[in-house]
Amino acid sequence: MSIPQCVGFPAMLEEAGEKRVFLPRFVHWLAEQGMSISLEKGYGEKLGLSFSDYQFIGLDIVETRREEAFQQDIVMILRSPKMEEFSLLRRGSVLISMLHYGTRPQRVSRLKELGINALSLDSIVDNGGVRLVQNMKAVAWNGLETAFDILEERFPKLRKDSGEPFRVLVMGSGMVGQHAFDAATKFGSRTRNEAAMRQSSPGVIAVGVGRNITSDPAQMEKMLRETDVLVDTTMRSDPSRPIVPNAWLAWLPAHAVIVDLAVDPYLLDGEPPVVRGIEGIPQGNLDQYIFHPDDPKWTEKIPESIPCDVRRTSISCYSWPGIRPEECMKHYELQLKPLMQELLHVGYEGLADSHYHFGRALYRGSLDYFLKEST
Repeated sequence: MSIPQCVGFPAMLEEAGEKRVFLPRFVHWLAEQGMSISLEKGYGEKLGLSFSDYQFIGLDIVETRREEAFQQDIVMILRSPKMEEFSLLRRGSVLISMLHYGTRPQRVSRLKELGINALSLDSIVDNGGVRLVQNMKAVAWNGLETAFDILEERFPKLRKDSGEPFRVLVMGSGMVGQHAFDAATKFGSRTRNEAAMRQSSPGVIAVGVGRNITSDPAQMEKMLRETDVLVDTTMRSDPSRPIVPNAWLAWLPAHAVIVDLAVDPYLLDGEPPVVRGIEGIPQGNLDQYIFHPDDPKWTEKIPESIPCDVRRTSISCYSWPGIRPEECMKHYELQLKPLMQELLHVGYEGLADSHYHFGRALYRGSLDYFLKEST
């Protein structure tokens, strides 16, 4: 395939709470670029949209079966299709999705085997390594807002019995970590922060730490014993080892809340295996992202070989921005437009030779680039 002519939009077969789809205005824009559009029947229904919302006079937009949506030159789906659905894609077609190459070795092998020209949205970065398709602010603020919702139930008017400020420990100082730090200092909500200030609340003390601290058990014990909210935003060089072993969670106060913003999976059969940054906490989704210590689903979410005896209330969502689906998609679509313009202009094969900013960024998100860098 050279220059793409058609784009398919299959729906995400995820949990009921996952409502995100590419919105009509973005689909219309792609069609205006000369693309033929194939929408899976029922696309957007969970967000209250119908096919009539996507139709537009003079634009080539049709409703198709799921299999046909996967047969187009370009296939766009926010979260990765299931492994068994990769075979629906045509060899040489372009899959655009959140593919997470680094922690999904089996996914990478299957795409390579099938000859799929993948572009992973989470790997599209500029010359400085900054992601161009991301909603890190929503990840951090949605997670911290949920944490302080829980603490506000436990401590009316957000006042601890001791009268001391709440203490938040943020592990990791990347983009998510920086937004998490900002959100933490404002109780996860600017509205709640304004109310707290009017009530002369003691406030929040947020502390950020990196590997030179998280690798030191003595320092971590000292800090965890004073922590009300523990936030994981880390990107580990070795995903086979946790940053916080399960036993360390005993140092946290009983009321403490763990906020998982890294949301790495348990993939024990991978090579190397992948475990969670904070050992023994479940991975949630948009249907359930709050897990109290006595939740019967706790062990269902964790492999038997992973210790999880020590528990604190944990919040984890594979798709934090999806809590506000329409707002999230508008954000992504603005970031995607200049990238898609370049892809439609030069095609997948032209990205490797592109000297244009967005072309180079797309190439860094390609499966070809990942495989080349891995070897």
